[in-house]
Amino acid sequence: MILKGKEIVLGVTGSIACYKSVDLVSRLRKLGANVNVIMTGNATEFVSVITFQTISCNSVYADMFKPIGIREHEIKHISLAKRADIIIVAPATANIISKLAWGIADDPLSATVLACRCTILVAPAMNESMYRNPILQENIRKLKKRGFRFIGPASGNLACDEEGEGRMVEPEEIVEEIVALIGVKQDLEGKKILVTAGPTREFIDPVRYISNPSSGKMGFALAQEARDRGGKVVLISGPTNLALPDGVKFMQVLSAEEMEKEVLHHFDDSDIVIMSAAVSDWKPSVRVKEKIKMKDELNLRIESTSDILAELGKRKGKRILVGFALETENLIKNAKEKLKEKNLDLIVANKIKGNYPFGSDTNKVVFIERNGKVTSFPKLHKSEIARRILDRIKP
Repeated sequence: MILKGKEIVLGVTGSIACYKSVDLVSRLRKLGANVNVIMTGNATEFVSVITFQTISCNSVYADMFKPIGIREHEIKHISLAKRADIIIVAPATANIISKLAWGIADDPLSATVLACRCTILVAPAMNESMYRNPILQENIRKLKKRGFRFIGPASGNLACDEEGEGRMVEPEEIVEEIVALIGVKQDLEGKKILVTAGPTREFIDPVRYISNPSSGKMGFALAQEARDRGGKVVLISGPTNLALPDGVKFMQVLSAEEMEKEVLHHFDDSDIVIMSAAVSDWKPSVRVKEKIKMKDELNLRIESTSDILAELGKRKGKRILVGFALETENLIKNAKEKLKEKNLDLIVANKIKGNYPFGSDTNKVVFIERNGKVTSFPKLHKSEIARRILDRIKP
């Protein structure tokens, strides 16, 4: 069991999303973790103490001055804080987030968090207007600077009969994050990993460009996985709509030329380079300075962009170099040729069907290694594909 022997403290605050936390406790216990639950007074109005006590097989900490099954001479919140490998606050209301940001410790949960030295993971849950409030956003930024990690919120239907951002993320997502934080070996500690992500844009005029539908999700998943395994990560990405991962050095680029410049700047210091960006193969020969009007005739001349991956293959040395291949036909044959031509250690290949896998959270890929080994996988979440890529290439 991947979390066997891990001590987890779950803080539950007053939100309708409390019911999800019951499922979260169950999932964590199935992975071998010992879970102690701390409830605020408002949380007990949504889910009973006995529910969490039953599902966790531990007494629940819901009052500053009542015993919760630990030795009488121990100070309760200090004891929990010392034992915890991680503290999760899920759901986390605007109230608890703001209290933690300002060091207020007037209930069992806030006192325990203030006393801990372990990783703290926060899963917000509230109305979208509350979440977007500048005061709350300032408090979230403050906590992130202090090392707190946040997951979510997600968008969707809210309890207030509105739709927007503010839903607590699903328990399985929180479990994945917890496993990444405390259940994964730090096998990349001391290694420098360079990851590229997203598309590039090659402008025709100020408002039109050549690009592709890449979402950047694969590259961001790789950066997060490498970070969670102890790597020092540089993420270079074209335009995406993704939240920036904490704990990585991030560079935003736009064109293939900008991507090449940043990649070459960081290449020499890297131990592992994973080129998952969908770099445009072509660019206009001339970029028009003014917007082209519809009545004007458009004769577009294009030329190839620089082959960044081929250049890295020439400079590879002892580095591990990974590339990607998206094909519409002859997947294995074309991917093998690319692996050889670019001097790669591993190529991750997949076939496009319609618009899939662009924008999707999942993909169906094939690994082809330098030694010729070919491994096909079923449809997997991109975070799982990232894990398997790093499992395959770790030094």
